[in-house]
Amino acid sequence: MTVALKAVFVVFLLTIVGVTGWAGSQVALWDTPRELVLHPWFIATLTDTYLAFLCFWLWIAYKERSFVARAPWFVLIMATGNIAMALYALIQLRKLPPDARIEDFLLRRT
Repeated sequence: MTVALKAVFVVFLLTIVGVTGWAGSQVALWDTPRELVLHPWFIATLTDTYLAFLCFWLWIAYKERSFVARAPWFVLIMATGNIAMALYALIQLRKLPPDARIEDFLLRRT
């Protein structure tokens, strides 16, 4: 189970880093056209994205017991989104034995 999940999150991480790198080489983020930034679908998509980031962080807040562990992940997710999310998942998966169950990945350790 962990091998398959690791593969999925590695693909996610490489894809988002690649696409982000490509986009950054094409145009700077701060040069995004005003017409795009004010478009209703851009606003809806950005709202949806950041609410999804917050949902993922709530899982992290559940898994991590201390503010010291939770706070940096909140900042990283809000700043880098899926890059930080894939990294967190890979770190959690690395801590598990190869025969771990999905519950071991998703639930807080006692």
